[in-house]
Amino acid sequence: MIDPQLSGQNVLVTGGGANIGGAISRAFAAQGARVAVHYLAQEPPAPDGTAWAHLTPSAASAERLATEIGGVAVSADLSHPDSARQLVDAVERRLGPINVLVNNAAHCESADTLDTFDAASLERHYRVNVVAPALLIAEVARRHTAEVPLCVVNVSTDAARAFPGQIGYGTSKAALEALTRATALELGPRGIRVNAVAPGPVQTGWMTEAIVEHSTSVIPMGRVGEPSDISDAVVFLASRQARWITGQVLQVAGGHAL
Repeated sequence: MIDPQLSGQNVLVTGGGANIGGAISRAFAAQGARVAVHYLAQEPPAPDGTAWAHLTPSAASAERLATEIGGVAVSADLSHPDSARQLVDAVERRLGPINVLVNNAAHCESADTLDTFDAASLERHYRVNVVAPALLIAEVARRHTAEVPLCVVNVSTDAARAFPGQIGYGTSKAALEALTRATALELGPRGIRVNAVAPGPVQTGWMTEAIVEHSTSVIPMGRVGEPSDISDAVVFLASRQARWITGQVLQVAGGHAL
């Protein structure tokens, strides 16, 4: 990529301490950006009969990564409605105005089928996967000025298209994609772009050999994804090269779920 013009920009990556979020944090830092690595300080216990589908990166891993890339680590519980304002305040105190917001943090739990989900599980998914990104977008947009460029990249999933067994997760991510289009339309006149990346199956340690084998068999490009596949796409959408792209959902999935 010819100079993406991200050097010196302030980037907030939610859930940025490890896995796909960690790759995104590193990718922006490699472009000379100053990165705020958001993390959840303490994961709440899962309700009886429910398990979190992915482990939340620890505070220690977020702090280590922030030190490694010359960024800062910031904590917030995105399931709380006040967290958006508090998180943006914390980033601005340490780095200055935000130029790129990456809504990467997500909630995913198991079981998540029509036979097992309930109102509480739906609410947990939607609070983190839709409400928090919406409030963060609104918060950074309110503070935006013509002198400070701003764009947003949301991280969805191809489970938003169709994925049996992930009702709360998939539908909440579909709502995030709708939010992407709605906010792009509203914020475009202010010079703010909003796009999304929708990853396919990505190996971040959660996929067993059997899952990798099955996923590979149904992905046209013949392999599962790596975190860098997603981070490169996120950096592109934040770059100068994507300056006239907004309201789009970019599938980064090797042809999976077309």
